[in-house]
Amino acid sequence: MKKSGVVSNVLAGVMVAGLGAGLMSVTAGCSMPCCAGKVKKETVQMKNGDFYKDGKFDSAKAKQAYFDMMTRFNVPVYAALKKDDGFFWAVDFGKGDFASYGMAGVFWCNEKDEGYFGHEIYLLPNQSIPEHRHLPTKDKDGKELRCKMESWQVRYGYVYGFSEVGEPNLDKYPEAKAHLSKLQIPFLKSVHVEKWEADGSVHKLPGAETWHFMMGGKDGAIVTEYATFHDGQGLRFSVPGVSL
Repeated sequence: MKKSGVVSNVLAGVMVAGLGAGLMSVTAGCSMPCCAGKVKKETVQMKNGDFYKDGKFDSAKAKQAYFDMMTRFNVPVYAALKKDDGFFWAVDFGKGDFASYGMAGVFWCNEKDEGYFGHEIYLLPNQSIPEHRHLPTKDKDGKELRCKMESWQVRYGYVYGFSEVGEPNLDKYPEAKAHLSKLQIPFLKSVHVEKWEADGSVHKLPGAETWHFMMGGKDGAIVTEYATFHDGQGLRFSVPGVSL
C-alpha cells in the first residue's frame, strides 16, 4: 500500500475538516420505507456533553441512546440488553469524546476451545470505533493463539469501513472525513475507505494484523461481526491511552 506523500496530504485535509465534528444528528421516528409519511421526523442534535455527568461518562444515558436508535430501526430491545450486568456495554474508551469516539456491543459468544466469536456492534450517528488491530497472543499454558480474523455484515443503517489496506481515498468520502474524531486524526493509518450498506454483503478484514475501524452513517448502524476467538490481550489501538 502506498502511503507516504499521499497520506500526508490526506491527513492535512482531515486535520481541518475533522476538528469541526462534535454533534450527532438523530432522526426520530421510523426510518423504514413503509413508514414514509406516517411518522413525523425531527432532527435532534446530541452534544458530546450530553453523555457526561460531573465529568464522568454516563453509561446509562449512552445505552439509552442506543436503545432509542434500535427502536428507530424497528429492532427489538431484548430484556437481557437492559440488565445492569455488563452483557450490553457502552464505552467512550476513556477518552471523553463519546459522540465521535465510542460504541456499544454485545459478545454473543467467544469460544476459545472451538475458536469462534460472535459480536454485535452498535454505532450512533457519525460515531466511530477507535482504529485498532489484533496481534497473536499466548494462553496461560504458553500455547500460541493466532491473531483474531473477522468479517462484518451491516444489519441496519450503513457504515464507513476504514483500512490501511488499499489506496488512500478518504477525500472521496468528505462526510466521513468531516466526522473523524480529533483524537484519531493525528494517528490515522487507515485511509482507504469503503461505504458498507445493509444489503446482505459480508466484508472481510483484508489482512492479518492490519489497522482498521468503522464509522456509523448519518442514522447510526448495527453491525454483526463474525470472527475467530477474541483475546483482548492482542488488541492494540493507534491512539495512546485508549482503554475498554
